[in-house]
Amino acid sequence: MSKNEHRLGVSEVNLVTRKLKLEPCDQDELRVAMDEIDGLYGLERVTYDTEKHKLSMAYDATRLCIDHIEAILAWHAIEISHGWWTRFKEDHYRFVDQNIKDNASKEPWSCH
Repeated sequence: MSKNEHRLGVSEVNLVTRKLKLEPCDQDELRVAMDEIDGLYGLERVTYDTEKHKLSMAYDATRLCIDHIEAILAWHAIEISHGWWTRFKEDHYRFVDQNIKDNASKEPWSCH
């Protein structure tokens, strides 16, 4: 066991960190959304930088994906930045999350 303690449902092997830039929004709605995100099984942490409008989170990619986070944000009318870099990162996050999930369910194979 590693010396770092993780929340329930989080495996250090599949732990990923994600950062999303958000459009300016209602702070009360953001707090409610962050509380809901923080309650998800497999989430390690979620923080928000008010100066840079960045939502940072760490989660187990075999249990959660970026789509779960985005769905909660959309439910609370919080928009993710529409810039090309943010869209590029979102697509990359989706690809990596799906890849980790697929690889976790496969049997390791070796010819040795």
